[in-house]
Amino acid sequence: MSERAFDLGRLTAIDMHTHAEVSKNGHGALSPELFGASEEYFKAHGHRQPTIDEMAAHYRERAMAAVVFTVDAEHATGHPRISNEEIAESCAAHADVLIPFASIDPHKGRAGVREARRLVEEYGVRGFKFHPSIQAFSPNDPLAYPLYEAMEELGVPALFHTGQTGIGAGVPGGGGIRLKYSNPMLVDDVAVDFPELRIILAHPSFPWQDEALAVATHKPYVYIDLSGWSPKYFPPQLVRYANSLLKDKVLFGSDYPVITPDRWLADFDKLDIKPEVRPKILKENAARLLGLLTD
Repeated sequence: MSERAFDLGRLTAIDMHTHAEVSKNGHGALSPELFGASEEYFKAHGHRQPTIDEMAAHYRERAMAAVVFTVDAEHATGHPRISNEEIAESCAAHADVLIPFASIDPHKGRAGVREARRLVEEYGVRGFKFHPSIQAFSPNDPLAYPLYEAMEELGVPALFHTGQTGIGAGVPGGGGIRLKYSNPMLVDDVAVDFPELRIILAHPSFPWQDEALAVATHKPYVYIDLSGWSPKYFPPQLVRYANSLLKDKVLFGSDYPVITPDRWLADFDKLDIKPEVRPKILKENAARLLGLLTD
């Protein structure tokens, strides 16, 4: 465990969306083909895949915390995931700045549910990441419901990729990835069927931005993270809702390492966000959602 204690007061921001792209033994979270497509999409040619130790140093230098996860898509891709236990243990070694989330392929059934419980109870995992398009499932498919039930019971949030994805972009057939699974309206069913589950819709949800805003406005425990896009490209309606109806439910996220927190925050500084809303987006909303701030 880290010798440094988690000190919310000294943090300037909490990045709710960062990726562990490589394991300690050099195994990538995705195939080289899919990684290459993502790099091309984000114009992040040749970007380094930092280790979790390097991620911790990066965020510690900036007085920020970061949520870290991988994507388990073994069923659809055949590519072995990075171990959730490895990510949790590596984050525990940097508990002053890193917050572990896990990812479990919904196709794993009861074994996945047992793993989810073990990861929360024994490894301190604070939430779970789903990427429906890569994992090839619809969020409202009953096959995933036992996982949601466990997460609701354990009191940890579920984060869903929404909208288009750079992964597979430009590859023939999109690398087999179907965009339809990442329509946020499919997550609306999850919010109805699991009313106490905290849900995060990741990214500006192109081409379904209005749908995401509708779901987050209508369902009290649905949040939106702003990762994956430079803020200068945010749709105007997203900025308008972030400044008003959703000011307590919008979260800073970068999508590091393909987008750095430095770049994201520099562009966010130029965005027309009310001064009283900025600290909510950058830290306070995430802190409350993660149970780090209760007042």
